[in-house]
Amino acid sequence: MSGKRILIVDDDPDVRKGMHVRLSANGYETFVASDALSGVAETQKHRPDLIILDLGLPAGDGFMVIERIKRIPALAVIPIIVVSARNSGENKMRAIKMGATAYLQKPVQNTELLAAIRHALGEPALAQEAEPIVLNL
Repeated sequence: MSGKRILIVDDDPDVRKGMHVRLSANGYETFVASDALSGVAETQKHRPDLIILDLGLPAGDGFMVIERIKRIPALAVIPIIVVSARNSGENKMRAIKMGATAYLQKPVQNTELLAAIRHALGEPALAQEAEPIVLNL
């Protein structure tokens, strides 16, 4: 079991619950936030090992969250995996340029999500996991 702490920032309660269940079953401790401002606040409060971030959020958007987190040196090192329904290459490139580690398209498969998380945290991949989708620009 990993024991790593992951913040899930998504406005959809079903998505938050589903990710919490998946991640908890794989040994991760999770925290949640439902909008951009609480995402930044929860990051400051909990200092997670990784953030899973939706782009379409109330009270700002995922890009605002990335920008604010990356401005704080102690938080800037936290890997961010964007998981969004926005299917624009422009959004993907912008998120990666701003400092996101990976960009996954919703709905995301469990193996794909776990592989991206393990990759971002420097953990070994499991044989049954798909390769993470990481854009290196």
